[in-house]
Amino acid sequence: MPKTTVRELEQKFHWERVAGSEEALSRPITLPDINRPGLELAGYLSHSQTKRLIVIGGKEYRYITDEMDEISQRRVFEFITHDDTPCILLTGGHECPPILREIADRKDFPVFQTKTKTSQVVVNVTNFLDELLAPAILLHGELVLIYGVGVLITGPSGMGKSEIVLELIKRGHQLVADDRVDLYRIHNTLIGKTAQVISGFMELRGVGIIDVKRLYGITSVAQAAEISFEISLVPYDPNAKYDRIGLEARKYTDYLGIPVRKMTIPVTYGRPMSTVIETAVTNYLLQRDGFDSAKNFEEQVLLEIERNSREEEH
Repeated sequence: MPKTTVRELEQKFHWERVAGSEEALSRPITLPDINRPGLELAGYLSHSQTKRLIVIGGKEYRYITDEMDEISQRRVFEFITHDDTPCILLTGGHECPPILREIADRKDFPVFQTKTKTSQVVVNVTNFLDELLAPAILLHGELVLIYGVGVLITGPSGMGKSEIVLELIKRGHQLVADDRVDLYRIHNTLIGKTAQVISGFMELRGVGIIDVKRLYGITSVAQAAEISFEISLVPYDPNAKYDRIGLEARKYTDYLGIPVRKMTIPVTYGRPMSTVIETAVTNYLLQRDGFDSAKNFEEQVLLEIERNSREEEH
C-alpha cells in the first residue's frame, strides 16, 4: 500500500508545529482523505475513520471553545489523537487548545497550526496526498507527448520503439519516458512519468545512453503526461487481418480502472513509423472532436451507391 509520512507534509507546507517530536513526524499517512471532526466533537465516536488527517477549522474551533467543557474536551481529544491518526492541523490562525496540547505532548502526537484558510488547506493537502498516494503500476514501453496527447507506445522488445520515439522527438514532440513508464491514477486521470534518475535519458542499442535534453533542447522532454491513447506495435504478419478502413469496433486497454483507447499498428521494414504514428494521433484528435474519417468515407460510398442505383432505374 502506498504511503507517506507527516514529515513530508511539514516539509511541503511549512506548518508551525506546536506538539510532537521529530520522531512523531514518522507517522504514516495511508489515506488521501481529510477528516473535519464535527461529529466526533459532538460526542459521536463510532464509525470514525481514525487513519485520516484531522483538520480543525473555524467552526470546529468555535464549538470547542464555546460548547465543550473540560471533561468533553479530554474525552474527544484522547480519541482523535489515536495511534492510527497521522496528525491534527488547526487552520485560520487558531491557537491549539491547551487541553489538546497537553494530551498531544503526553502522547508525542504531532499538532500543527497555520494561518491559511481551511478551504485552501483542504484543497492543497488533498491534491498533494492524492498524487503521493495514487495507485501505481510499472509498464514496459514508451511515453511521448504528440500534439499535446500523451501517447503510450507498447510492443515486444526489439520492435524499435526507442528509435521510433527518437524520430518523433526530432520532429518536435516530447519524450516523457523511455522503456520504463510509471502509471498513476490521480482522481479519474491516468498520469504517466518515469523515475527521476532516468528522466530525459534514452537507451539506443549499439549507441548506448543518450541525454535527450542536451541533444535536442530543454523543450524535447516533459516530466509527465496524461495518457489518452495507446499505440501497440506488432510485427507485420501477412496472414493476419488488419483494419484497413477504420470501421472496426474501437479497442481499449484498462489501466488502474481507466480505459485507454488502443490502436494496433503493424511494423514492416521501411515503413515510416513516425509519420504513421503522427497520422494516427491526428486522426484520434479528429475523432475526439466528432469527425470520423472512416464513417464519413462509408457514408459517401453509400450515397454514391444509392445515386448509381437511382440512375440505373431511370
